[in-house]
Amino acid sequence: MPTQMAAGWIDRIERGPDWLFVRLRMPDRAESPGCQVAERVWTAMQYHMQRRVVLELDELPILRSELIRELILLYRRIQSNGGMLRLAGVSDDNQHVLELCRLGERFPRYRDRHDAVMATNSLSHGNTNPR
Repeated sequence: MPTQMAAGWIDRIERGPDWLFVRLRMPDRAESPGCQVAERVWTAMQYHMQRRVVLELDELPILRSELIRELILLYRRIQSNGGMLRLAGVSDDNQHVLELCRLGERFPRYRDRHDAVMATNSLSHGNTNPR
């Protein structure tokens, strides 16, 4: 059942079997200042008692530095607690940004949430074959 988030970077949170799905979006300037994605996703993971999360980034035109910082913080927190973080819907441009930041290996990208959960059809590491 989806949970709607009114403002900020998180658009929607959905719980699936063994996974939490979080759709991110670019906030309007008038919305709450600061990114705080890591803390909000971590809190949602604790609330839903999930250790694995897929961040859906297909609605983000560009990865801003503040969001990249939050992704790193969230990744470290999840990893240190035995969980898993996967990215889905990362555009080619945003993947290039991650690679420039030397984060391509840490954040393999997946086409959608299904591929992320199944760890199939990773678009990183040269596998760009569409379905």
